[in-house]
Amino acid sequence: MIWSLLISLLLFWQIPSPAAQVRNDTDPVIPSEAKESQQEEEVDVAGIIFEHIGDEYEWHILTWGDKHVVLHLPVIVHSSTGWHVFSSKHLEHGESYEGLVIDPEKGKIVEVDSGKRPFDISITKNVLSLMISSLLLLVIILCTARWYKKHDVLNEAPTGIAALVEPLVMMVHDMARENIGEEDYRKYSPYLCMAFLFILLNNFMGILPFFPGGANLTGNIAITLVLALCTFFTVNLTGTRHYYKEIFNPDVPLFLKPIMPVIEVFSALMKPVSLTIRLFANMLAGHIMILSVVCVIFIMAKYGPVLTGSMSVVSVLFGLFLDALECLVAFIQAYVFTTLSSIYIGLARAHGE
Repeated sequence: MIWSLLISLLLFWQIPSPAAQVRNDTDPVIPSEAKESQQEEEVDVAGIIFEHIGDEYEWHILTWGDKHVVLHLPVIVHSSTGWHVFSSKHLEHGESYEGLVIDPEKGKIVEVDSGKRPFDISITKNVLSLMISSLLLLVIILCTARWYKKHDVLNEAPTGIAALVEPLVMMVHDMARENIGEEDYRKYSPYLCMAFLFILLNNFMGILPFFPGGANLTGNIAITLVLALCTFFTVNLTGTRHYYKEIFNPDVPLFLKPIMPVIEVFSALMKPVSLTIRLFANMLAGHIMILSVVCVIFIMAKYGPVLTGSMSVVSVLFGLFLDALECLVAFIQAYVFTTLSSIYIGLARAHGE
């Protein structure tokens, strides 16, 4: 409960007021009535939400008063004029640099003259988050392996990071044995463990409102699609002869022979789609709900201190509930993705009786 409260308070502190985002020292003094009208127009809930769940060429770390602490990431693109490598700071506030500009609608770099998107391999917020989480996962696994190397596992219970990782790995190991079978499960356990730990780690890092957390990595459909394709290729490249026989020549009545292969192929293609959408939609929805609750405070600010204070209390309490729910969803989605992957692999490894 204390951890959820800390997360909520940090999330509220990190999201700046919409008015503060556009106010600077050179703005003219506005009368109180006009200021209230301006504040009402500036509370762009959709803009705040999509700014935090979308991918960007910079990483907003925190806002301290009127100052924004931002990590400017490297831009690496190949346009019609050649390669360009520079800091994303040059593209702030819609400015153009070396014939390139960030499209305000798509949030992607385009060429100023033609409006076409160049070949873009920039280190964006999601890419940096992917690098950090991969490095962190590697450190966790190596530290766990180091503990087992230095201790007698038969006479000593694991401690530290090993005590956290062991039950997770054993859970996936038992899942693989149950769904794939005694003969083949050891070959697929490393992939299933990697998928589970990677998704779980990034789900929890996405909930954290402070750097290096806060990136919506598993809420990005490109990331979930790649994970689903890994399962898809694992299933179909290692499938047995019996698996393909059941797809293209199943034991069904003759009049169903032309129909069943079409249905089976469509079913095989829909499996990665279901894995992609399930993980992407659930994690994205969780981020949107939490951010929407936070924005209630800014929306109610113009209605006076009494209503603002009461709604702030409601937002914090409801935010605690959503934080706890999101932690549960983070684990469930990693578990469901791994379970379905092991089931699909088990079906592909089935042998004819």
